[in-house]
Amino acid sequence: MDIGSLSQKFGVNAEVGKEGNFPRFLQSVKGKRVLVVTDENTLPISREIVTSLTKNGSAVLPLSFDEREPVADERTVEAARSAGEGADYLLAVGAGTLNDVCKRAGFLLGKPSGVFATAPSMDGFTSGVTPLIENGFKITRGAQVAKDILIDYSVLKAAPRMMIGAGVGDILAKYCCLTDWRISSYLTGEAYNREAAELMYEAVKACDGSVPALVRGEERGVELLMEALLISGYAMVIAGNSRPASGAEHHMSHFLEMDFLRRGERIPLHGVKVGLGTAVSLWLYHHLKEFPPFEGCEKVYAEAEKLPEPQYILNILGSLGCPVRFSRLGVPRETVRKMLFEAYKIRDRFTILTLYCTKGYMRDAAEAILDEFD
Repeated sequence: MDIGSLSQKFGVNAEVGKEGNFPRFLQSVKGKRVLVVTDENTLPISREIVTSLTKNGSAVLPLSFDEREPVADERTVEAARSAGEGADYLLAVGAGTLNDVCKRAGFLLGKPSGVFATAPSMDGFTSGVTPLIENGFKITRGAQVAKDILIDYSVLKAAPRMMIGAGVGDILAKYCCLTDWRISSYLTGEAYNREAAELMYEAVKACDGSVPALVRGEERGVELLMEALLISGYAMVIAGNSRPASGAEHHMSHFLEMDFLRRGERIPLHGVKVGLGTAVSLWLYHHLKEFPPFEGCEKVYAEAEKLPEPQYILNILGSLGCPVRFSRLGVPRETVRKMLFEAYKIRDRFTILTLYCTKGYMRDAAEAILDEFD
């Protein structure tokens, strides 16, 4: 599907420009007060868009977090909400965290928000929900779809290689989360939105097509990846939740993220953790027949046969500079073990991880998984 017509359908201005020149966006905020939200990493990147806004007659209200990697939590959302009270529009200059913060703050204020994307590292640019840390727990909250997504491919191409790999990991996870959704429809009767699922498969195909060019460092690869990330967000809007984009692999990532927070350590990139969680989910699907059968198992076995092998994901992640074992992320073996048994409780959603844990299969599977991926 053409990304331009798809964006138009959802009322999103996904605008490609260079050197801060985004005519449609600039015209829409002409003469308005724009809160520009940055962190230490993205503050230098914001200068061209700030210059364009100033020349455009817009009043720039700066909010820069004095951190290289702020967390999307109560503190950062409240800071953006408070600063946004005097603005007409909130613009994040960043990727995952700052985009989430501005979408949530704009939602709370009833004011439009957008993002100048600085890395193709996650699929939340166009989604209508946002994951936040509240009281040390990962919670998905309502947000708003970004009004504008400003894309400069020269900026995205210059993003750290691992951030590009994280974006790929977040999209390839859809192999598993869509399968989790389907097996839940078989085993629990959960509603399955075919339109959203088919659109998400478009994202997976676009992402697969981007990998060779990404490995070669070509801009065309970044274009294809960014298209996949935007499509993924639209699929979530159609479904009305994150089910098309988030399954067991995301629950594992969220579990690890909360553990890093508890230990006061730097949190690895979302898509990198998700990529490893995807490899674990693929292992679970491909080894399911080794455990006792259950009612409806034949349908689940048939779905598992459609999935790639775990090594497929790991090879792609490795080629883009991402760690391919949990130990290389700084996750202790015992934490990985706890993740296998407890991460399914993070969301009230049936996944392959739920199946293994509630059927008692994980007791026999855990050591093999640890040996494979720790």
